[in-house]
Amino acid sequence: MIGCTKLLCGTATVSDIVKYGRSSRDLPPHMLQFSSNATPIVVWNSTNRCNLSCRHCYINAEDHTYEGELTSAEAQAFIDDLAGASVPVLLFSGGEPLMRPDVFELGAYAKDRGIRPVISTNGTLITPDIARKIRAAGFQYVGVSLDGDEAVHDEFRGKKGCFAQTLQGIRNSIAAGNKTGIRFTVNKLNFHTLPAILDIVEQEGIPRFCMYHLVYAGRGQAMAALDTTAEQKRQTIELLMARTQDFHRRGIEVEILTTDNHADGVYILQHFERNQPERVAEVNQLLEMHGGCSAGQKMANIDPQGNVHACQFWGHKTLGNIREKPFSSIWRQTQDEFLLKLRDKKSYLEGRCGECRYKQLCGGCRIRAEAATGNLWGEDPACYLTDWEAKGV
Repeated sequence: MIGCTKLLCGTATVSDIVKYGRSSRDLPPHMLQFSSNATPIVVWNSTNRCNLSCRHCYINAEDHTYEGELTSAEAQAFIDDLAGASVPVLLFSGGEPLMRPDVFELGAYAKDRGIRPVISTNGTLITPDIARKIRAAGFQYVGVSLDGDEAVHDEFRGKKGCFAQTLQGIRNSIAAGNKTGIRFTVNKLNFHTLPAILDIVEQEGIPRFCMYHLVYAGRGQAMAALDTTAEQKRQTIELLMARTQDFHRRGIEVEILTTDNHADGVYILQHFERNQPERVAEVNQLLEMHGGCSAGQKMANIDPQGNVHACQFWGHKTLGNIREKPFSSIWRQTQDEFLLKLRDKKSYLEGRCGECRYKQLCGGCRIRAEAATGNLWGEDPACYLTDWEAKGV
């Protein structure tokens, strides 16, 4: 995750981070990307069930009951294990987590055990009453997916009127006192709507906007051809940078982030090399602290059946199951070659990623590389840096 606001506006400094000791359990939520330990944020797909059928869903969720999902008792035991391992954040995802009947009880249980619960939702089910329940359960953040303007969003989500429901859900969540943000997955069909979405962020007083690059997993894999071009990616990051600085200048408190393409961080670093060389050393150090893709190290995933994955997009590679062995043991005592290599990815990168002078800051997306080339360690097809920018030649 690349903190555009932190890097461009200086809202996080190296000294700010170091004073907390860089432990994920001690860092404030907005600085977790800079932790030094491998105690991960855990994304739990708490259910496969969803009331929508989104084109880019990475677990192919649908609106019916799925067999074999973790029970309430199993989920509580899982949360106990996470607490014992000092996991800082448990992100309740789906499907649609608000369709899981015990989601509020489990969110409160995680909070009581010292874990920060957050929730990722399509927003359509957030009535005023549900918004109050989210707050009462202790959820620290509500991330709501929005895929474009009304026409584009409704098409992506497979339901007419979905945009209006999602926007009302955001309003209900904010009105109840929940910190609420927008999650936007960019692609060729919606990148042109980004200015309008950022206008909504400003107009609605939404404090956080995170743009996700497309990862070729689940239904998203069929969308690989719809990934934005290199030129569109450059236009997109330029727009985000300009709007981030504009918000900051006008005193509008919005945190802008991108995720799933760490070339964004390199692009911002090179912006400072050209325009503010006095800030280059600190921005470079912040990106080194982040360390590129967090899958398998600072990020972990548990699917609805209890299978453990390196991140939510690595569903086709299972590291173990928490019904057979605690997550903490699977994660810390692993001898799994795939996971061990992910934790030292810069030693295995090949092709353009292996030759890149910024590989310690990025490393590319290994899922996209595997999907596009069949080689897990090959180059990330979504890198938009020129050869000169990446390799200095």
